[in-house]
Amino acid sequence: QVLDAPSLQDDFYLNLVDWSSQNMLAVGLGTCVYLWSASSSKVTKLCDLGPRDSVCAVHWTREGSYLAVGTSLGDVQIWDSSRCKRIRNMGGHQTRAGVLAWNSTILSSGSRDKNILQHDIRVPTDYISKFSGHRSEVCGLKWSHDDRELASGGNDNQLLVWNQRSQQPVLRLTEHTAAVKAITWSPHQHSLVASGGGTADRCIKFWNTANGNMLNSIDTGSQVCNLAWCKNVNELVSTHGYSQNQIMVWKYPSMSKVATLTGHTLRVLYLATSPDGQTIVTGAGDETLRFWNIFPSMKAQAPARDAGLFSFSRSHIR
Repeated sequence: QVLDAPSLQDDFYLNLVDWSSQNMLAVGLGTCVYLWSASSSKVTKLCDLGPRDSVCAVHWTREGSYLAVGTSLGDVQIWDSSRCKRIRNMGGHQTRAGVLAWNSTILSSGSRDKNILQHDIRVPTDYISKFSGHRSEVCGLKWSHDDRELASGGNDNQLLVWNQRSQQPVLRLTEHTAAVKAITWSPHQHSLVASGGGTADRCIKFWNTANGNMLNSIDTGSQVCNLAWCKNVNELVSTHGYSQNQIMVWKYPSMSKVATLTGHTLRVLYLATSPDGQTIVTGAGDETLRFWNIFPSMKAQAPARDAGLFSFSRSHIR
């Protein structure tokens, strides 16, 4: 399936697509956020930030009814998706907030101002703590599945690992030679995180955060834009930029290639996974969202693979 997404931006530092546990896709298009129900295909316009602001990041809470929105002015807003109502607007960043990450209770936001803010929407203050460790824009941010560690990637080519108790990074990993946007934690193994580097780096690197050791590094041949670890099987998907704009599926830990998928005509900047873990959606500045059925279900022991688009119908997101 291919969805038209007019004015979906070709900007490496934004995070404009997320898929909720309630099967709702959020997409930031210019000044607006649209919601697309994956079950009914119904489109709802959640919000319009107006002419002086624009959407830089969208990220669902784990239970899937609230959406965090990062803006170009540096605000972080919380929206109730069922009522299309804004319930919080939190300041604190000097400039755009291009990446967001929830754990169970805390929302982390990363900005071009180099800072990561921790927001607790149960308290009235804009943020409860500030992590300052990057020397350039924060473009990657992911909490570990046990909520204990936060991994952040920056345009300073660094991968930092934080815990909630310290204002300083517990690990500073500096092996990448380009921006680190792509980050994913293993759902199968504690303290295992993967990171991907930009155009000058092209590598996916695996780290043990318990000791800071690099476990493996794979040169993928092109800019790594996103990484996601499958929860159903021990495989990862990576999305890429110049020159192939491809999507690759890898077995872990052998890192043998399971599939290479092409279709986007510009770099594949956006990636989200369906709640059942079987389907991914990818987005690019070619103004399309594409759905790929790539992972087996939890129940399937012998994975039957359909590495192509699972349907070729075209519909419009607005």
